[in-house]
Amino acid sequence: MFDALISLVPIYGPWIIFGIVALESAGVPLPGETILVAAALLAASTGQINIVVVVLAAAAGAIVGDGIGYMVGCRFGLPFLGRYGRYIGLDHDRLLIGRYLFLQYGNAVVFFGRFIAGLRMFAALLAGANSMPAGRFFLFNITGGVCWACLFGFGAYAMGAAIYKISGTLTVISLGLFIAAGYALSIFFRRNEDTLRRQVAVALSDHSCG
Repeated sequence: MFDALISLVPIYGPWIIFGIVALESAGVPLPGETILVAAALLAASTGQINIVVVVLAAAAGAIVGDGIGYMVGCRFGLPFLGRYGRYIGLDHDRLLIGRYLFLQYGNAVVFFGRFIAGLRMFAALLAGANSMPAGRFFLFNITGGVCWACLFGFGAYAMGAAIYKISGTLTVISLGLFIAAGYALSIFFRRNEDTLRRQVAVALSDHSCG
């Protein structure tokens, strides 16, 4: 996979980087982080593509793709979950509580979701589905996308092939932390569901998508 992605970069240039990153950010399971690292390594080893172009293409793809995911979440997310969520234990009250918690901690979810495998595909969709205000979403979307592209792009360029192994390790660690956080959040839900239910109507009354 890694070698195949490297072979595509000289042919399609920044467009392949932009496209793969954007599609992954919009919810399509593609290796956005891998194409960024591959292109940065190519820039470092052969100079066939400029590292600044690589980083800009990745950042733009992240921002645009997340924007699409957010809009899709705004349009379809909650109605879809409201209709089918009961099959996985998400009744109406719990959906409202989830929306409330996303509004409380959504900034961190959007920003750090860019660095976490799996969550990277769904953070923007969740933001839209939970009616995160558009201005706040795009602020953390843009800053997260730029920081991610700079960290992995310039990092791979500076450190060479070793960064690929490092990025893979960081992804595994990050995913493990995300799963642990999800488990802790589920416990918090169960212990505080009644209190949150009383707070949620007031907290959400002034929030709407956009």
